[in-house]
Parts: sequence; structure tokens; C-alpha cells
Amino acid sequence: MPMPMAASTSTSTSTSLSVVGTGLAFPRHPPAVFSSARFHTRLRSNNRFFLSSSLPSERRRHKAVCGGGLGLLRRNKSRGGHAFVVGEPSFLLPQHSCASCCCLARKRRSNLSTFVPGAFLDKSSFRLSNNKLNRSPVQIPRATVGPDEPHAASTTWPDGLAEKQDLTVYDSELEQIEGFLSSELPSHPKLHRGQLKNGLRYLILPNKVPPTRFEAHLEVHAGSIDEEEDEQGIAHMIEHVAFLGSKKREKLLGTGARSNAYTDFHHTVFHIHAPTSTKDSDGDLLPFVLDALNEIAFHPKFLASRIEKERRAILSELQMMNTIEYRVDCQLLQHLHSENKLSKRFPIGLEEQIKKWDADKIRKFHERWYFPANATLYIVGDIDNISKTVYHIEAVFGQTGADNEKGSVATPSAFGAMASFLVPKLSVGLGGNSIERSANATDQSKVFNKERQAVRPPVKHNWSLPGSGADLKPPQIFQHELLQNFSINMFCKIPVNKVQTYRDLRQVLMKRIFLSALHFRINTRYKSSNPPFTSVELDHSDSGREGCTVTTLTITAEPKNWQNAIRVAVQEVRRLKEFGVTQGELTRYLDALLKDSEHLAAMIDNVSSVDNLDFIMESDALGHKVMDQRQGHESLLAVAGTVTLEEVNSVGAKVLEFIAEFAKPTAPLPAAIVACVPKKVHIEGAGETEFKISSIEITDAIKAGLDEPIQPEPELEVPKELIQSTKLEELKKLRKPAFIPVNPETDATKLHDEETGISRRRLSNGIPVNYKISKTETQSGVMRLIVGGGRAAESPESRGSVIVGVRTLSEGGRVGNFSREQVELFCVNHLINCSLESTEEFISMEFRFTLRDNGMRAAFQLLHMVLEHSVWVDDAFDRARQLYLSYYRSIPKSLERSTAHKLMVAMLDGDERFIEPTPKSLENLTLQSVKDAVMNQFFGDNMEVCIVGDFTEEDIESCILDYLGTAQAARNHEREKEFNPPLFRPSPSDLQFQEVFLKDTDERACAYIAGPAPNRWGFTVDGVDLLESINNASTINDDQSKSNAQQTQGLQKSLCGHPLFFGITMGLLSEIINSRLFTSVRDSLGLTYDVSFELNLFDRLKLGWYVISVTSTPSKVHKAVDACKNVLRGLHSNKITERELDRAKRTLLMRHEAEIKSNAYWLGLLAHLQASSVPRKVR
Repeated sequence: MPMPMAASTSTSTSTSLSVVGTGLAFPRHPPAVFSSARFHTRLRSNNRFFLSSSLPSERRRHKAVCGGGLGLLRRNKSRGGHAFVVGEPSFLLPQHSCASCCCLARKRRSNLSTFVPGAFLDKSSFRLSNNKLNRSPVQIPRATVGPDEPHAASTTWPDGLAEKQDLTVYDSELEQIEGFLSSELPSHPKLHRGQLKNGLRYLILPNKVPPTRFEAHLEVHAGSIDEEEDEQGIAHMIEHVAFLGSKKREKLLGTGARSNAYTDFHHTVFHIHAPTSTKDSDGDLLPFVLDALNEIAFHPKFLASRIEKERRAILSELQMMNTIEYRVDCQLLQHLHSENKLSKRFPIGLEEQIKKWDADKIRKFHERWYFPANATLYIVGDIDNISKTVYHIEAVFGQTGADNEKGSVATPSAFGAMASFLVPKLSVGLGGNSIERSANATDQSKVFNKERQAVRPPVKHNWSLPGSGADLKPPQIFQHELLQNFSINMFCKIPVNKVQTYRDLRQVLMKRIFLSALHFRINTRYKSSNPPFTSVELDHSDSGREGCTVTTLTITAEPKNWQNAIRVAVQEVRRLKEFGVTQGELTRYLDALLKDSEHLAAMIDNVSSVDNLDFIMESDALGHKVMDQRQGHESLLAVAGTVTLEEVNSVGAKVLEFIAEFAKPTAPLPAAIVACVPKKVHIEGAGETEFKISSIEITDAIKAGLDEPIQPEPELEVPKELIQSTKLEELKKLRKPAFIPVNPETDATKLHDEETGISRRRLSNGIPVNYKISKTETQSGVMRLIVGGGRAAESPESRGSVIVGVRTLSEGGRVGNFSREQVELFCVNHLINCSLESTEEFISMEFRFTLRDNGMRAAFQLLHMVLEHSVWVDDAFDRARQLYLSYYRSIPKSLERSTAHKLMVAMLDGDERFIEPTPKSLENLTLQSVKDAVMNQFFGDNMEVCIVGDFTEEDIESCILDYLGTAQAARNHEREKEFNPPLFRPSPSDLQFQEVFLKDTDERACAYIAGPAPNRWGFTVDGVDLLESINNASTINDDQSKSNAQQTQGLQKSLCGHPLFFGITMGLLSEIINSRLFTSVRDSLGLTYDVSFELNLFDRLKLGWYVISVTSTPSKVHKAVDACKNVLRGLHSNKITERELDRAKRTLLMRHEAEIKSNAYWLGLLAHLQASSVPRKVR
């Protein structure tokens, strides 16, 4: 791969571009200050649209559609919180980072989470831009009591539900129901809990996914909320120093283990994901993992050198993460929790304090909070022997703290120098909880008496309860020049309702039904017109990190439409509150929830260890009963039969009172109302104009919306099928679908590979089909249509036509004679999730479905209708074009996106197919031009369909013939057009090094280095076939080799000639470069908090590129760029060692083994098996 030289130099075979983005902090008078920011690089411009999940192939990590949808219990994703993550350069992490910080919703979501039923969902982003289009579909609101728990389902309607709506229930029956609802939910049968004598609690759960691996997480119940005024950020500092300073953790790196850590308001967690054993170890790896966690948490070495390294890293992190999105999150939390420390104890801390702390200060906080009784150990994984695991826990952790409890002097391996401190009596948080600290290593007569706090986090909330007597707070306004759109959040805060009984679970179910109806009404009704809002979301979720349940109404809109957006949103909320859900909605959403939950219960043996662990940790934090998926299924099914329409509407109305009864004396007071608005807006013909808004105007808009007349929701007819059986039979007679020979070299109409289980077929209309029967995800399936061309096929006169066309199809959401509402409800009823995506090379549609109730056949029907009867409407086109126009105008307001835009323009010589379409290009588009740009790519062998799932051969081939075979997809030569291949800008160039400056209130900076690479199969933009070149070199070596080495060299030649050789080699190289960048730029030189190397390898286009993204402080950003370049140059002078290569191999193999059971992973492997434009996919 050509490697870059310095930014100002180049050679004839390589091109290197460096772009440094700096935000200028302008006070009220001129002197500008440089600032640092982070740019999350995404090396592919995934322009995703409606129907849901990206196009994961070998080039891209799997991104499962996980969570949301009609799931009962969900984590809050609506607001910020600040969990900070630090870890070694783990090759298995999706993005290489030694320490990456995430705002608010850090928690993972299970890739087995519930479906998000829907049609034509839009998921768009651009090259190197991590920001997806702001105009995302309205998310299904979540009535949650924690993570993805509990799950239950039934494919049939609960007995007696409909009848109980109208029949009299006798007193004895009521007593029986009351007794049942008051009883406790069952506990997880495999979850083992225990506690050591020193107070350490532990939880063990055997789980076989992934096999021969386990998760060990040590949660210390101390976070930023426990910091005093002069300690803001010290919990995060300890996380860094303790974790990265551990020698025992470092020794695990060669075993295939990966580790990380994060700090939040209420806890700090150190976690290790490891194999149960390794070839080099004698026996279990668990004791070594536990020993490393013990050292990290309870016996860290606060070396001055490590503290200084992490101080630099955290200061870089602080600037890196300070995006406008982070600042908005901070504003929301500050106002939501203005009455307690959550509003001013963000884990990242304060810069001026971080710069001052010495080792003694850090040790004091560690001694105060880091002790066994204040920690919980979670072990989930492929564990067969519980008693043996308990033995290891006792052996490793049992003596921690014991010496001090006996009054003896602490050993250096226990608490080290920190034992020289007298721990003071401390008043914790705002709750006034006093914890006695009577330990003193110099006074052996005193004994440690440390206990964990009873309430986490230890804060007091002002609840949004009726009749609280408090005054209504005026809406708060956060205005900033980097904001592009208007958004407003209305918050309601209540205590967490612990889910312990069947009654508690029933309450959750009823809330979920109620809020699902609101989501659908807003998302579908207004998508069929021109809504004044961009999105409206209602989230109702529990937060263990904040210790409360928060309901949030979030409205986003173009600034010019903000008043109408508020009116429409609150009007719909009031309509639902006043009239409730209809009987049809109750039936529909309850049935969908039960089906979804039953599906999850069937997948009980396919839930990953980390998802199970996250669920248990969050459930414990909230006080919820922990059940497995099957227990949840049975419990939910039991309570579903007791649900009535009247109670659903009563329970739901209480959730919405703070909005629907706004400003009335008896209504719950909003905890906060926060509007985030731009300082200037673009007005056609007038340019940038100051945006003015006041709290009174916001309040008036809310009241005006509530005064609008409302009518009950009409019942909507939902189609049971999109293609009637009689129509299907007519099509089959007319078009005579059949399988034809797979390729010209064979007469076989089916090619089946026994080793992989992959079958290949080809239909008489030219559509190739690949499928694999997989039992790993029970009763689940996923299908993807891949269409060659993508944005690369856009002509010079119609730039942006493909991406706008795909968005137009998404916005319309109609097929045949069915409205968007009907299509959406069809997907809800059949638990279909459908997404549409455009990339530079392809357009793809993906369908996730269950095999229950003809779910697969329903998904095929929807695909057939899109191919045959897609509907293109003018208002959808107008919305799509306006969306991209707004997106383009927002580029100068983002340091990351501005820098990325400059980079892509410079590297690809201004080729607009790889960047956001310009206003001029958008103006030239018409509905017909975007429709032609998209649909002209849908023909015969330019399409390929891949399916993976738990189906039978008979069922899948029947669907293929019936719905794909009857589509008119024959080749139309008039549609085929040659497109201009992308080219790199000639080197050297005056654009080889650039700087971008933005006006900002805070200092931020980021830098990117990019250069050319071949595509996945070894083809370069110059037409060179590197795979052939390697083969030729191997042949020469073979001719010159000695006879005793011929066999080895013959094997090497065979491997070098394998079509996948180049892609795999690039993967190994990427892992090695990332490791070196971390070691050099981050760890040794201390120039950055986060640096990453990513390869973008195309399949169809004959080019690729690499990008290094690095963040630093303004004063060090240029040094960081130079250091990154030196790492790349060092690949020539500092040859790759066997140890580096072995570790990279192990990483790729472990990644493959971890994902091989995923349907989505196999779907990526199936992609392009019969694509003529990717000839090397199959030899």
C-alpha cells in the first residue's frame, strides 16, 4: 500500500493529504485562540435510508439493528450523560481508541434486541462524517424500566382479553387476579449471587455465547457524583491511571483478551473480555483476569510518570469531546437536575482542577471509595463450574482489605502509599448520608468500617408530581453559533418504579402500548404531508445513572418552523391523552409486543455474554427483578390477559399529563424545558440573519398547540397481505418464474457448498440469489437486496440524484395503492424492519423479519412491491431535497465535518459523488431525474439478493420464485451507462496540507491524514493488479528457491494467489498500524487522547484510501500529525515483527469467531458472490 510522506512532499506513487481543523475561540474582542475537537472518522459514506441496517460486508463491521422498536424495556437514549471510556488499543473494538468518551448513552445495545418494525427508514451519512442526517425517522418511544428486560411473547391473542373488556368479573375472580398481580416475578434461575467476607459482592452467570470466552466486569460504586468541589474529574483520572498503569493487565494482551474501563456519574467499571483458556497457559485464564482486575481496582500504582501521561490524555480528551452535541447534552442535564450535583459533576471534570492534582490527592479519593465492600464483580460467559469460579474469586479478592480490618499494616501490594492517610468523615452528595472512615495505617488499633451507600446516586430530586406547590420554571434557551436546527426538550422526572411484581410488569406493558401509538401517529400521519417538524420523539425510561425515571418530549425542526412544530407535537400528545388509544391500536401493539417478546424468548441461547451482563448491571442499579428471556416471556404473557383498554388509557394519560395539562394548577410541573437554537439562520434571498426567540414565545406556542381543536383517532384498515394470492397466481402464469443455470460454465441450477452451507441460485429474470440456512438465531431471518452503481453512477449533470432519490423513496413510504400508514402497520403486524441505504458503490435494501406468522413471506411481498410498484411523490422529493440543502449549509458549523469535507474535496479532486451534494446540484434535480437515477440501476444481474435465516429450503425457494421470480427485472441495455471512475488529485498539490478555521466559543482541534490505497481485491486507481504482481514475485522466488524450501514456498504462493489474500493482509496491516499509533502517539509521546487508522476498501470501484484521525490540543496538533506520519514511515525502517503479526492474526480470527454465529455477518459474507462487478469474490 502506498504510504504518505510528509504533508509537504510526495512521490510519484503516493499522495498524502493532511487537514487540520481548528475552532477559533472568539471572545468579545479579536485575539483568537486555537481549539481542539474530535472528528469521528467514518471511512465510508453510508447514505442510509428507510428500511433499517447498513450494508455490512467484509469491509465494514456488523451493525445490527438492535433495540428500539416495540421492546418493552429500553435504555434511555434521549439525553446526555457522560460516561468516559479508557482502554488499550484493543483490536477487537469497533474503533481503535485508547480512550474514547461517549455522551449520555454509552451502554451497548444487544444485537438480539427487539425489532423496529417499519418501512423505508432513512439512515444517511457522508464520507468521513460520523453524523447521520438529522432528519431521522421518529423513534418509537420507549416505556422502559431498564435494559432489554423482561421479554415475553405469544403469537396468539391472550385468552379472555377481548371478552374481559365487556363482561362482568366476579369478586372472587378479582381477588384471584389481585393476588396474582401482587406476587413477585421469578428470579433468573442460572444467576448465582454471593458476597465475600470483605463485602465484595459477585454475580456469576453461565452463558455460551460466544463460546470459550467470558466477561469479567468489576464495578466500583464510585463515580463523579462522589467528588468534592476540588475533585471534579478525579474519578475519571483514577480510572485512567489505575487501568493503564496495571502490569498484570498488560500481560493479558497476548492472550487474546481485550479490556477497557469507563466512568459515569454513579460508578466506575473495569472490564475484561477474555478466552477461557489459551494454548500458552496451563489451565483457566480466569484467575489471571481476576488478578488483573484486583490490581487495577484495589492495588494501583500511582506513579508520577503515569499520572502525567494520563493528565495529558484527559486534557486532550476534554477538548476532543467538546462538540456542540456534547455541549447540548450538558445543557439538558444541567437544567434537568439543577437541584442536585448531577448538574455539575460531569465525569470529564474541570480543566483547571485536572492540571493541579498530585499523586496524594488522587490516592485520597481512591482510598475513600475503592474498597471491596463498595464493589461488585460480574462474571458472565462460558463457565461450567460455578464452585470453581467462586473459589477463584475468593482466592484473588478474599485477602483484599483483610489486613487493614485486622489492624495490621497494609502491604504495598494492597493499598500502597495511600494507607498513610487518615480517611475523614465525609458527607456524601446532597442526601446527607454520612459514611464513617476510621482507617489509619499508622494507627493499627483502628479498623476499617467501610460500607457501600444505600442509594446510588446519592442525590435528591425535585419530582414532577401533581400538587407539588412549586412554580413553573420558564423555558431555558441555549443559543450557539454552531447549532443549525431548532430543538426543544420537555422533561418530567419521577421516582423509579421498581419492577418486582406482576403488577409492575403490567404497568410497563400498558405504558409501552400507549406510547407506541403516539409514535406511529406522528411518524406516519405527518410523513404523508409536509410536517413542520423534523422529528418528534417521546421517551419514557429509567436511568440507573441518574436515579430517576424521565419522560422527554423532544421536538426538532427547521428554525423557521419552530412554533408550528411545537403546536403540532403538543396537539398530538393532548389528542392521545384525551381520547386514548383505540381498540384496534390496543390489539395491534399488544400483539406486536407479544410476538416480539416471544421471538426474544426463543433466542435465549443466542444472547451474548456482554449483553446479559449489561442487562443485569443496569437492572440491579434500578432495583428491577432479573429474569431470563423465557421467564420474561411467560410473565408478560400472564399479565397480557388482564390488560383492558380503559386501564391502558388511564395509565398512559398520566405519563402525558405534564404536557397535555401544561400550566394547569393540578398538572405535574415539567422538570425542565430547554430549547437549543442557532444564533443565525439562513433566509433565502437575505443570507444569514439573527435568530430571535424568547421564553414567553415558547410558552405561548405550547399553550396555542394545546388550544387547537382535536378529534378522536379514526381506525385504520391494515392490509393482511400486500399481494393477493389471486394476483400472485396471475403473475406466475404470466411471467413463468424459474431457476436457470447459475453461470455459463455449468448446467446446474443450484450450487451448494457443503462446508459453508451457502446455496446459489439464479432466476429466469436474471436476479442471482444466495442463501444460507442458519439455526443460530431462532425463527429469525435477514434479507438484503444489493444493486450495483450507487452514487458512483451519478452523471455530472445530476450530482446528488441517487442519494436524494433514495431519501425520496424513504420519505414517501408508499407502495402500490397502500398509504404510508398502511405499509408501516403491515410491518408492525409482521415484525418487519426494513432499511434503505445508498453508498458510493451500491444501493441496498435490507429486511429483518421473524419466521412466525408468515413473516418471511410478508418481507418478500414488501420487496416485490418496492421493485414493481414503488410510489414517487413530489412532497417527499421536496422534503428530501430540503434535508440535504440544510445538511450542506450546516457543514461550516461543525469542525469535524468541515475538516472532513476539505479532505475529501482535496483528495478526490472535488468529485461530488463522495461528498454532500451542493445547493446548485440540488437545485438542478427533479422528481423524475432522481427516480430515474435510482430505478435505472434496478435490473437483472445488476441486482443480487442474499438471505440468511432459520427457514427451510422449501420455504425460502418458494418465496424466491413467487416474489422475486415474478418481478420484471430483465436486462435493459438502455439503462446501462458507463460512469466515470473516481480519480485522486495529482500529487504534489497545493492542497496537500490545509488548515480549517471555525469560529467557536471553546477551543478545539482535529487533524486527518489520508492517502490512496487499492480496493479490497488488489486493484489500484492506476489499473495495477497488486494481487497479480504478488503472484509474479512469488513465481520468481520459486524459480530461484532451493529444493528443500519448495514446499513451503509453494504454500506461500498459493496463499498469495488467493482472492481474499489482499483484503485480509490489509486488515492485518490496519491492526498493526493502530497498535503502533497508540503506543507511539498516545502512550509514549502523550500528544493525543485518541488516534485511529482506518482503511476504506471498495469492492466494485478500483480504488480505496486510508485515513488517520488524531485529536490533540491546539499547541500539539501539528506535532501529533508529524508523529502519525512517522509511524507510517516507520513501516519501512522498523519492520513488522512476528509478535505484532501474531497478535493481529489472533485479533482477526477472534473477531471472525465471535461474529460467525450472526445472521448479519453471514449476510456480509454472501454479498457479491454472484456479482459480475466483483469477479474475485468467488474463484
